[in-house]
Amino acid sequence: MESKIAEKLKLYLSPVAVLFGNEKPDNAVEFKQGSHGCVISLFGAAARGRTAAVSRETVSCAGAVVGLGFGCAWDSVPGGIEYFLSTGRGEGYPEGEGYKKTPEIAKESIGKFPITDIPYKYVVFKPLREVDSSSETPVLISFLVTCDQLSALVVLANYRRSSNDNVIVPFAAGCSQVCLIPYQESLQSEPKAVVGLTDVTVRPLVDPEILSFTVPYRMFLEMEEDVSGSFLEKRSWAKLAERIPEPSL
Repeated sequence: MESKIAEKLKLYLSPVAVLFGNEKPDNAVEFKQGSHGCVISLFGAAARGRTAAVSRETVSCAGAVVGLGFGCAWDSVPGGIEYFLSTGRGEGYPEGEGYKKTPEIAKESIGKFPITDIPYKYVVFKPLREVDSSSETPVLISFLVTCDQLSALVVLANYRRSSNDNVIVPFAAGCSQVCLIPYQESLQSEPKAVVGLTDVTVRPLVDPEILSFTVPYRMFLEMEEDVSGSFLEKRSWAKLAERIPEPSL
């Protein structure tokens, strides 16, 4: 599957299709059961051309269990997730990350999280060009973009709507930003795009200039349709596109 958006934005990383299923693709890379790895490294592998998969058996992080829609795993965090996200609980427990000011604020925050248990075994990250639209239907499409490219996607996400707030930047783990939260948006009548990879913990796993922009598949199809006749074919974008290097892929 090709993307007009990716061509116009001159992306050097492949858009990533997120699919749910009960079988692992034959060529998919996956963490070994019992090993520890961050899901975002597999997401990044897909952006660079490799299909990757995560299953309930191979996910090793409580945040990723939640972020991929495999249910709730907060109880497995030593000392409590509310302390881990904030101040820590003291000697013998993991250091607090300082992402929330107090455990009380953290607890209230995670209570608002859209915990989901999808009825599938695998979450698959696949380069968009490897998706066969005749037999596969992605759940989400995620673009990995620079600031200039993100600007274009924000405008395009609002292009066919009278409202002007069709892109959100939620505080969440990186995997939640590219999977769980966009999936929840896909269930809405007018879903919003989700900007992600703002998770400080996972930022070292991505190129420093890159953020993600993830949309439900039907919103992706609308945005693809909207390229023709939009600002992406006019002078303002052409001027900005001149400073984006041609992709080497």
